[in-house]
Amino acid sequence: MRVFAIADLHLSTAQPKPMTVFGPQWEGHPQAIWEHWRELVRPDDVVLLPGDLSWAMRLPDALSDLRLLSELPGTKVLLRGNHDYWWPTASKLRAALPADQLAVVNDAVRLGTVVIGGSRGWNTPGYEPLNAEDERLLAREAERLSLSVQAAQKLRQPGDHFLLMLHYPPASPPYPANPITRVITEARPDLVVYGHLHGVPVERAMRHVGGIPAHLVAADGLRFRPRLLLDTASPVTAG
Repeated sequence: MRVFAIADLHLSTAQPKPMTVFGPQWEGHPQAIWEHWRELVRPDDVVLLPGDLSWAMRLPDALSDLRLLSELPGTKVLLRGNHDYWWPTASKLRAALPADQLAVVNDAVRLGTVVIGGSRGWNTPGYEPLNAEDERLLAREAERLSLSVQAAQKLRQPGDHFLLMLHYPPASPPYPANPITRVITEARPDLVVYGHLHGVPVERAMRHVGGIPAHLVAADGLRFRPRLLLDTASPVTAG
């Protein structure tokens, strides 16, 4: 089993919203994602989808996008992004999801020898100071990430890989510690993936959290190719 990741699919089948309004790098979206996905991903693989899956405002409209994902190989693990306004309660979501899709909501999932947790995250302190509302939401997301880590620890067995997903990056330049990074460094996952940032070359994005590898997997930064993170047949994760 291999694990891939790609964030920020920004699908919009119910009410089409061409992503080229955000720049020429989105030309050919989402067909480029489908083509690369089918080239790379096998049925027994896992694909992490850390947020901004659909522009839909309601679950019924988002389901048309999620059904497109079901036509692609692999098991998909979903996380909420800041634009996923359609995302309902965990129980409603899980009742509606196609069989090949799982959601992380204040908890974790185990697939084979891989345990996956995560939280949406929020704006973090850096060059720009946070206001009181940002501080409140950041603390809430750190608590949700902590709950997910606790759930992952209960699922994890000796020899398992432990991966964390965020939608927002775990820190902002110049990357001071914050409530999210403190949860991550204490949890010591094998790696962290995040999205949200557009127009940022992946090689210039945050690469480590306290020595833990971190990977920007926003679709446009990956040129719409899911990134291989882990092959469970090999002891080495993506560097």
